[in-house]
Amino acid sequence: MYKKTTLPNGLRIITIPMANTKTVTVLTLVATGSKYETKDINGISHFLEHMTFKGTKKRPTPLAIAEPLDRIGGQYNAFTSQEYTGYYAKADGRHQDLLLDIISDITLNPNFDQEEINKERGVIIEEINMYEDMPSRKVGDVWIDLLYGDQPAGWDTAGKKEIINKLNREDFVKYHKDHYTASNTVVAVAGMIDSDDVVEKIKVLFGSISDSKGKDKIPAKESQEKPAMKLFYKKTDQTHIILGARSYDIWDDRRFAAEVLATILGGGMSSRLFDLLRDKMGAAYYVRTNEDASTDTGYLATSAGIDNRRADEIIKSILEEYRKIKTIKVSEDELNKAKEHMEGGLILSIETSDELASFYCFQEILKKEIIKPEDLIKKIQAVTADDVLKAAQDIFRPEKLNLAIVGPFKDEKPFVDLLEI
Repeated sequence: MYKKTTLPNGLRIITIPMANTKTVTVLTLVATGSKYETKDINGISHFLEHMTFKGTKKRPTPLAIAEPLDRIGGQYNAFTSQEYTGYYAKADGRHQDLLLDIISDITLNPNFDQEEINKERGVIIEEINMYEDMPSRKVGDVWIDLLYGDQPAGWDTAGKKEIINKLNREDFVKYHKDHYTASNTVVAVAGMIDSDDVVEKIKVLFGSISDSKGKDKIPAKESQEKPAMKLFYKKTDQTHIILGARSYDIWDDRRFAAEVLATILGGGMSSRLFDLLRDKMGAAYYVRTNEDASTDTGYLATSAGIDNRRADEIIKSILEEYRKIKTIKVSEDELNKAKEHMEGGLILSIETSDELASFYCFQEILKKEIIKPEDLIKKIQAVTADDVLKAAQDIFRPEKLNLAIVGPFKDEKPFVDLLEI
């Protein structure tokens, strides 16, 4: 059973004791990411995340941070999304105090040494270059740009090279001060722990965190009247597509029906689109459909890596499946299979201390409320075939339909002409 503790300064602590593990995971999430940026500092959330591992007053070098964790065989990393930045470490439960000390230290006390910033620019730029050379990753950036355009929701989390080259120490210090505040931060600890003991230690370790009100993100604006597409030319041996539609944000309970809908379409190797595109047509390697929900946006989309020569045929086939599922109610057997798939996946995903910490912490940072696994399963099981049909009819409409492509094509018009639903 998890326990949530909110300190007087607004810092939230979530503890999840686990009887069946010998590990501990410490995860800190801060409510900041690319949706919190302005254009002149786009990419700073991600760059700052890198810089936290470059040294603190207590641990002045990258080696001083990494070596103690490597010595105990720990797993550790950080990540940045549109709406949160996270830092975590996982190890044998005997090393709980070390994990708490290091994660709190890098979250609160980065040096932002100018010389290290200058060196890390090259690392960030090479990361951007790497993503440019990964069409299956690049198509996601094209998709987000297509949906949201020139606003924070549509910007690349990694930023642009010209901005990365301009950011300096003052930018990082100000951004950290503005966003890394108590009310913007959640600390989750899961595994072989005593909750009360952990809370007391976090009170001390995070005692210096600012209690000022963190700055809010810039709300996303959505506007679309007809099907839209965006093509990114790249000479590739495989075309990568994302084809889908605007859907629901995390506040909308219809998202549970949308998640079941996505699972039926592309949530496993026996799903409709995997069976069609890979097993029957032999035209794709990866095929998956996801429902993605954030605090102010949402979409349901199918991603696939497909045969260049059959791109038209495959796009038509996906659209035909969308038309079918919004016209013909799914059978009880297919509905139950999807719900059991989702329930089983959830249970498997929270077996480990790191995944369990993530399950609770992500909900808290985004919604400031938590649905327990057993309650989430009840919401999934409550979805009916009528709910799925209504969601499909609402989502798969011409004015919500979008297609992003990365591949060896220069003319958008033939693809635009396909977008009928």
